[in-house]
This record gives sequence, structure tokens and C-alpha cells, in this order.
Amino acid sequence: MSIEIHPTAIVDKNAELGNDVKIGPFCVVDGKTTIGDGTILRPFSRVCEYTILGKECVIYEHAVIGGAPQDLSYKGEETWAVLDNKVVCREYVTINRATGEGQKTTVGEGTFIMENVHLAHNVQVGKYCTIANKSGISGHVHVGDYVVIGGMTGFHQFVHIGSYCMIGGLSRITQDVPPYALSAGIPLRVYDINRVGLRRRGFDTKRRQKIRGFYKLIYNSGLTVTNALKQLEADYGSDEDARLLLDFAAGCTRGLTPRITREEKRKEAEFN
Repeated sequence: MSIEIHPTAIVDKNAELGNDVKIGPFCVVDGKTTIGDGTILRPFSRVCEYTILGKECVIYEHAVIGGAPQDLSYKGEETWAVLDNKVVCREYVTINRATGEGQKTTVGEGTFIMENVHLAHNVQVGKYCTIANKSGISGHVHVGDYVVIGGMTGFHQFVHIGSYCMIGGLSRITQDVPPYALSAGIPLRVYDINRVGLRRRGFDTKRRQKIRGFYKLIYNSGLTVTNALKQLEADYGSDEDARLLLDFAAGCTRGLTPRITREEKRKEAEFN
């Protein structure tokens, strides 16, 4: 199997390159890096030290993967940026490695990161997510699997985003977004379950209705969120879809994003 390196590229002799790797014009690959089989670095892209790229990734023009964290507490300790297989980073994407000895910034398999997105230190992104143009994800944010994030969305540090969420563009995320949610806005509000996304992921009508019932219990039953979660545990604790929601809530760091109120809906309709 062959490796293609353009004559203008600069590749450190200590970089580990897999089979069929293609490195385009004016790319820079530092030492202490690993690039998996079939990965393509398009012109002018940069892979910094302490970075691991999986198989069949594509890194587009001017993307910088594994740069030092933009964190005043970082003191040069060994930390990593790790991208799983088949991750696509479009133009000008920046992904910083972590802060804290041995820690990692991670991106899961098959995730598609669009132009000019920034992933800060210690971010964890799950598999098969889509992050649209110019979104900024701050340090220590966790994003679950199969999440879709609209363009120009900003994330506060340490927030958690549950799997199967859809977040509308131009949103500001300051609280945790539970799994399956469709949410948007400034301030962010939960509108419904992510019906279209769930259907695309193979959730049939009955299963989607069941999940919607969970959300009615949490947001519309008149119970506090804490008591609603206790009720959900008692009634559906062994159900896999409820379990995902319950386990997420148990690890919640910044409180669950509220549901949009009737008054907020009215004002939104008047504005539009």
C-alpha cells in the first residue's frame, strides 16, 4: 500500500502514517502524531503534535487539528486530540487538545464538522454527529451520539448535550439539553422531541410516542423535574429509552433546559 506526500508538505519523521494516507500541498504534520489508513489531508491543513486521526478521515483546507488549548491553566502537559474513523473536518475547523495531564479531546466515528467550527479543550463529541458552520463549543462540553447542531451556535463550558438531539442554529446553550430533544433559541428552550431525527435513526411511531410521553411527564405534568424523574424511574426504569434519559439527568451539570412556555410561543409568533 502506498503513501502519497506532496513535495511541498512538511511531515515530521516521527509521525506514524497508515496505509494509503494522502497528504496534500503545503500540509504540516508534527511528530507524536498518528494518521490512520486512508486518511486524506487536503492542502494547507495542519495536524499538530499529540494528535491521533483514525482511518478514512478527511481534513480540509486550513483546518488545524490538535492545537494547544486556549486555556490559561494549560502548562504544557502532555494531552491529546483523538478523532475516530471517518471524521470529516471542513475548511478552517480548529480542534484543540485537552488540558490536564493525559486528558483528551475526542470526536466519535463518522462525525461531520462543517466550516469554521471550533472544538475547545476537553470537548467530547459522540459518533455520527453533524456540527454546522461556525459553531463554537467551549471547554469540557460533552455531546452525545447522533446529535445535529445548527450553524453559529455557541456553547457554555461544561454543558452536556444528550444523544439524538437537534439544536437549531443561532442558539446559545447554557444548560444541559436532554436526549431526544428538539431545541433552539436565545435563551435555549426545548420545543418537542426530535421527531424527524428519531425517525431517520429507525425509531418507529410507537417508540417516538413513548419518548414524547416521557417528556410530557418531565415538562407538563405539574411535577418538579426532580419528582418527575423519580416517577419516570419508578414507571420505566428498565426501559432502554427511559434509561438513556434518566442516566443523562443523573449526570446533569448545569440543570435541564426548560421547555418553551405558552407566553414565549405567543411572543415568538408576534415577532415572526
